[in-house]
Amino acid sequence: MRRRKSLLLAASLLSAVLSFSQTSSPHTLLWRISGKGITKPSYLFGTMHIVCAQDAVLSDSLKAVIAGCDELYFEINLGDMAGMLNSMKYMRMNDSKKLSDLLKPEEYAKVKEYFSKHVSILPFGMLERFKPMLISGLIEEQGMECQTADGMELTIMKEGRPYHKPINGLETAEYQAGLFDSIPYELQAKELVSYIDSAEENSKQMQHLVDLYKKQDLDGIEKLSQKDETGINGYMDLLLYNRNRNWIKKLDGVLKSKSLLVAVGAAHLPGPNGVIELLRKAGYTVEPVKNEAPNGSISI
Repeated sequence: MRRRKSLLLAASLLSAVLSFSQTSSPHTLLWRISGKGITKPSYLFGTMHIVCAQDAVLSDSLKAVIAGCDELYFEINLGDMAGMLNSMKYMRMNDSKKLSDLLKPEEYAKVKEYFSKHVSILPFGMLERFKPMLISGLIEEQGMECQTADGMELTIMKEGRPYHKPINGLETAEYQAGLFDSIPYELQAKELVSYIDSAEENSKQMQHLVDLYKKQDLDGIEKLSQKDETGINGYMDLLLYNRNRNWIKKLDGVLKSKSLLVAVGAAHLPGPNGVIELLRKAGYTVEPVKNEAPNGSISI
């Protein structure tokens, strides 16, 4: 569902403080960027912000890219912990609103009961002041079928630590949190209740997304993202496509001067408005890189 993209963005915010033709993409998450005067290629990698810890394993191809690049770029600067912690204040709703202001008493009781039965990294008393889509993102993470969750971005950071790679971000955590102010809080709250009501079905869809990611199937991820019956789909330009276009403008200013590994959510890569196609339209050559271990087994 398209809602999945926005929830994964929300989950990544909370957990951080998750081509051969234009119509069909090879099964890989790793892409080489060259052309347009670049003397040393950069690379694009599709992440999943939240994965089971046992699945957060990097391929030899990606490890080599991390070792050889000049700088790591993520959606936000995950190396700036002070900035990340400071962004917590932007996760709260404006005008001191609370979840209880947006829901009927029985709906609010349902959400409160859910968090009384599920362990959360933050107490519900704090969460109920958060933008509801951020709360939904936290539930998304809890739906993972594993005891311990991790993020591909954090795994990449750990791999790059011995090389002392500089870390940068395409946007700020404050900006990401602010995106949810443009979606009516009432709609977000309605979606939160709906998400809790359909927790089992959403868990199955989450597992489907994980399976597609492990297969490195960008076309499958794009196809899944087109399925949505919610009101959130009217905001996908805000949550996805406009951000892609902004990223291309920023990358166009730095790709010629240094070799980057740009690691962003995999849902941002495919499609006519995806980062791969937008880079090509900007004049770059973007080619798939076989992303596997020496024995031929695929690893992320």
